[in-house]
Amino acid sequence: MIMDVDQILKLYAVGERNFQRVNLQEAELTNANLKGADFSYADLRQTRLGKTNFSQACLREVNLSEAILWGIDLSEADLYRAILREADLTGAKLIQTRLDEANLIKASLCGANLNAVKLSGSLLIQADFRPSSNQRTDLGYAVLTGADLSYADLRAASLHHANLDGAKLCRANLGRTMQWGDLATDLTEASLQGADLSYADLTSAILRKANLQGADLTGAILTDVELEGAIMPDGTLHD
Repeated sequence: MIMDVDQILKLYAVGERNFQRVNLQEAELTNANLKGADFSYADLRQTRLGKTNFSQACLREVNLSEAILWGIDLSEADLYRAILREADLTGAKLIQTRLDEANLIKASLCGANLNAVKLSGSLLIQADFRPSSNQRTDLGYAVLTGADLSYADLRAASLHHANLDGAKLCRANLGRTMQWGDLATDLTEASLQGADLSYADLTSAILRKANLQGADLTGAILTDVELEGAIMPDGTLHD
């Protein structure tokens, strides 16, 4: 179903919420309010949706490849199996957002708020989670079980209490960066049971009270890592 932006906004203003399978490819829809709308299976490739409010919206299996989503609000939205390949989510709000099995390969999430986001089974290969110019990427309490974060840039991200059980972090960069005020990646009390951290850079990362039982640390860079109270891969407690 092909609709233009004006039609969408007029229909929403009179109470319509069902925009399933709509085609808005390359459209510009910024600073709008579409809270609670249903855009499931919609084609939103290469759209520009900066600052738009999609909180509590349903965007299951939506295609947002290469979309510009700066500062978008997707809090509590359902993006199950959404395609966000190479999307720019810089500064986005993804608080308690459902992104299970989503495709976020090469997506930019710099400075995004992903507190308690659900990313189980998602593809985050080469995704960028570095801080933006004014805020740190927040993945605190995020559920990333089984997610593929191979080669992801997680420098200085906050992953405290995150669940990364079984996640793939092969060659991911979780090291300290001087670029944003000498910030370290914070994995305090994170769960990394059975995670693949092979050849990952964990330079100066904070892993206090983290659970690394069964994790693969083959070739990982562990220079100056804080491991006080952490459970090590062999099940022993680091003093």
